[in-house]
Amino acid sequence: MPAIETRDLRKTYVSHKKAPGIMGSIKGLVTREKVEVEAVKGVDLSIEQGELVGFLGPNGAGKTTTLKMLSGILYPTSGEARVLGYTPSDRNPEMLRQISLVMGNKQQLWWDLPAWDSFVVLKELYEVSEADFKRRVDHLVEALQISDKVNTQVRKLSLGERMKCELVAALLYAPKVIFLDEPTLGLDVVSQKRIREFLKQLHQEEGGTFLLTSHYMQDVQELCDRVVVIDHGSVVYEGTLEDLSERFSDSRRIRLAFSTPVQEMDLVRFGRVVERSEEGAVVEVPRAETARATAGLLESLPVSDLSIESVDIEEVIRDLFERK
Repeated sequence: MPAIETRDLRKTYVSHKKAPGIMGSIKGLVTREKVEVEAVKGVDLSIEQGELVGFLGPNGAGKTTTLKMLSGILYPTSGEARVLGYTPSDRNPEMLRQISLVMGNKQQLWWDLPAWDSFVVLKELYEVSEADFKRRVDHLVEALQISDKVNTQVRKLSLGERMKCELVAALLYAPKVIFLDEPTLGLDVVSQKRIREFLKQLHQEEGGTFLLTSHYMQDVQELCDRVVVIDHGSVVYEGTLEDLSERFSDSRRIRLAFSTPVQEMDLVRFGRVVERSEEGAVVEVPRAETARATAGLLESLPVSDLSIESVDIEEVIRDLFERK
């Protein structure tokens, strides 16, 4: 049985539109125009136990709304969702003890108390034994290198330290399904790297099921087995990043190093010049023309080194959204 499964999952938000001015306010007392916005449009997901899946999409695509429905925070307008065999909107206590939601722009720790106090409250809330709590927290705190921070008021911690404490709080009761919504949002590259390494190690050791959203493609590339891409509330791709690049990018990039400087006019006849310097250049060509362009470059220019690369995955995804 999949750990996470949805069928035609939908969420529609309803609001009321008011005409401007006093007359609009008076008119609104009598009749109001209803506006419906479909945030999620028939999403089908199937994530097996132990998978680590990236959930990608631009702002407003419906990622966070989907996670909130899967964690039971929001009720779906229609469709079905199952997490560990439970219906999330039922808020079954047995399900809630086995899932966790971490949001990079929200916090569950009390602002004016040390993180440790929040850990103790969560221990009681999730009925974690004293022995399990000590073993679990000690392991997480050591892995995240925050042993000297857990007794400091949360509001005095840096963003990276606070995010690490949030992860401890979310994982101290060993949930089986973890929803991660932008866990590295706003962090510096060092903090991002440490959190990625921690999540990778945790997944290898415990084999939990992770659904991760992130605008940092490095997070997804280093962590995820496969990805689901959502845009305007609908799934537009599901598979590996490598297959995504092959499917939606019809070009290759030839990276060149020169023994003597080359003019840009000598390069444009082979393809689009993406980068150029005295030492080298990068030329983008259609995939079908890669062999011909490579042969022409080697024959006509002073090439000392050459490599063929796929287009960066961030550019592929950006182009995919722009096409949509």
